[in-house]
Amino acid sequence: MVLSQYVEPQYALALFETTSIGRGYLLKENTGDAARLILALETVASGGSFIDPVVVEAMIAARRASGSSPVGALSPRELEVLAEAAAGRSNAAIAAALFVSERAVEKHINSIFSKLGLTEDPETHRRVRAVLFYLAARR
Repeated sequence: MVLSQYVEPQYALALFETTSIGRGYLLKENTGDAARLILALETVASGGSFIDPVVVEAMIAARRASGSSPVGALSPRELEVLAEAAAGRSNAAIAAALFVSERAVEKHINSIFSKLGLTEDPETHRRVRAVLFYLAARR
């Protein structure tokens, strides 16, 4: 059972990436609701899965938004890299923040460019375009 303060769908999806058996994602703000907490713990303990309803709503909203945005095709790690790039960080700073090598960041950036359909073009800056896609999808 993960208790989280984040309503980010990608965190919940990452938890359930390999299996949903015996896993749960509950927001810390909802642990005061004893009935919900007990339900979540009992469900996970019996081998089921539990996702906080607030997170489910965020997942549905993200899914709707991703249908109109190519950002929806990105993996959770690629989204993390793109979020760091949107904060203006260099590849070295992204690598340090995510505890990966700079080469791994470069690979993720190239994958992001590919998934977003951003080809090399002397008239546009692919990294800026990727960040603009990301920011538009976050609205």
